[in-house]
Amino acid sequence: MPSSRKPKLAVWKFASCDGCQLSLLDCEDELLAVAGQVDIAYFPEASRAMVKGSYELSLVEGSVTTPHDIELIQQVRRRSKCLVTIGACATAGGIQALRNFADVQEFVSIVYAAPEYIKTLDTSTAIADHVHVDFELRGCPINKVQLLEVVSAFLHGRKPNIPPYSVCMECKRRGTVCVMVAHGTPCLGPVTQAGCGAICPAYYRGCYGCFGPKETPNTNSLSRWWSHLGVKEQDLARAFRTFNAWAEAFREESVAHEK
Repeated sequence: MPSSRKPKLAVWKFASCDGCQLSLLDCEDELLAVAGQVDIAYFPEASRAMVKGSYELSLVEGSVTTPHDIELIQQVRRRSKCLVTIGACATAGGIQALRNFADVQEFVSIVYAAPEYIKTLDTSTAIADHVHVDFELRGCPINKVQLLEVVSAFLHGRKPNIPPYSVCMECKRRGTVCVMVAHGTPCLGPVTQAGCGAICPAYYRGCYGCFGPKETPNTNSLSRWWSHLGVKEQDLARAFRTFNAWAEAFREESVAHEK
């Protein structure tokens, strides 16, 4: 006789701002439908009720930044049948990965009165740099519709249907005129994965790359176009160092423009 036990879902936090977890809570009515399909066994952001044991699906927000994080993510991996990372911090190190380009110990000595009490790694890295990850959902923060698609996909044993193409496709779909072509506004849309709905270009602003590199991004070509628009080398490096600074394609392009 088939079991009626619902699969257990866990939501974990590492170094992050909690924004991606809030995106899950912001699902509202849809979250109720999800809750009817799974047992939300561990989610400190939403409930003090915590069920120990193994989990069919773990959603992980945040990057690995301390020695304790390394130990914890390995424990989470062992206890999770499927592990999905959510957000820029978990998939690319987050904004805190800017430390990776500098001397962390120098920062610690300047900021903290008693730096000997601070235990931190020299780098902020993605979860996938430490354990096997079954799927990465990008964004800063993530798109709640995409999150529901990922959860639904894993509940039904299929691959999540998340588009790998660029923000430019979203601009075309909503009828937004290209801000780079029409107005000469620098935009990361051509190399950034879709997911935000092309919000910034709709308000005549260039894309900031919140969803990280798209599939096979040609960052070098885009940088040349930015140069034609008068963007300086140091500003090009800075443009690729925001929410997804440690994503490979963005990291390599920013380093190429360092002086």
